Amino acid sequence: MNQTRSSDPRRALVALCLTQVTGWGALYYAFPVLAPTITQNTGWSAEIVTGAFSMGQVVAALVGIPVGRLVDRTGPRWVMTAGSVVAATALLLIGTAPALGWFLAGWFLAGVAMAAVLYPPAFTTLTRLYGPGRIGALTTLTLVAGLASTVFAPLTAALVEREGWRTAYLALALVVAVTTIPAHAWGLRVTWPDPPAPASVAEAHTPGVTARSREFIALSTALTLATFVAFASVINLVPLMVARGIDTSTAAWALGLGGAGQVLGRLGYGTLTRRSGVRNRTVVVLLATAGSTALLAVLTSAAGLVLAAVLAGMARGILTLLQATAVTDRWGPAHYGRLTALMTAPIMAGVAIAPVAGAALAGLLDGYPSSFLVLAAVAALAALLSAASVPPALGQPSAQAARRPSMATGAADDLQPATDDAPRAPHHT
Repeated sequence: MNQTRSSDPRRALVALCLTQVTGWGALYYAFPVLAPTITQNTGWSAEIVTGAFSMGQVVAALVGIPVGRLVDRTGPRWVMTAGSVVAATALLLIGTAPALGWFLAGWFLAGVAMAAVLYPPAFTTLTRLYGPGRIGALTTLTLVAGLASTVFAPLTAALVEREGWRTAYLALALVVAVTTIPAHAWGLRVTWPDPPAPASVAEAHTPGVTARSREFIALSTALTLATFVAFASVINLVPLMVARGIDTSTAAWALGLGGAGQVLGRLGYGTLTRRSGVRNRTVVVLLATAGSTALLAVLTSAAGLVLAAVLAGMARGILTLLQATAVTDRWGPAHYGRLTALMTAPIMAGVAIAPVAGAALAGLLDGYPSSFLVLAAVAALAALLSAASVPPALGQPSAQAARRPSMATGAADDLQPATDDAPRAPHHT
């Protein structure tokens, strides 16, 4: 494996910005637009159609684990290029499915594709290529990828209105094929650097030891609960506001402004990392998720709910970047792909059940306001768990780091843990 860093990681960043918008748009955001028409035209129940989509999320969670290990070892180019081929094939199969079994098979295949082309392998790529400058690259990627719904929701709506849902999926398959396959094959043709030597005892642990640690389990559980709350809240925001007597148009605007809040949150993440430690940063972000969800539960005016939706969007936007940096902040970049995949698996399962679980909770509690209060309590529990997610050996130099000559000349400051109120040094961002 090459020992040097890519001479121009910006090429990979540009390629991934394009492919993340396309991948999220075609594989994820197109479905909510097309689902009602699929149900109407095929006679398949809404529960079965939505269940097929959720099954794809679960498949992505499971397949993501070996994919993460493979990207760590070999780099992203051929993994993500093959994933694009699978994605185009899956969309083609979904669009031409003559029976429900073929439709389900298409979404199973789409789940495999999601594991290989969406955020986790992209985050692994930029984390390895950009090193200490990863936060800027990850922020750029998530900001651009946030446009996926803005671009593909109206595009898909226009396609289904003019040509029907099957032709819409065939068109999306073509878009994926002609954009993401060459973009991954060309844009990710970069030198894949070896991971840096571990800088602390926590980073020196094998991935198996790390994955079984109390801190990793606490982190995975906390982020799973928080992400479940974030997705259940956004999916049920419009029904909540309608139940408050607010018209659907205003509720849709609130949902859209929540997306703008995500952008604002992500823009501020670099500043947050400079001014806070790992533990405090994680707890604060998850508490913000809990607080904004509680506001949605108790506020009744249109203006108040719109403001709460923006705040919830900001928390959701920061949560994405918190997940992207959680592993490197605690255990370094050496096994980022594998550890992030293990962490992401339960998160994606939570995302898959969020639509159904959120609505079921509202029915069980006789209303959306009560269900949002319960969701806020779940997010608060996640914040409490996250306080135990930082390994105690984070700031203790590893054997390799202790032998470095620079350690005797003050570079040890770079290894100080950002686990409490002490902020991380600016150059770590």
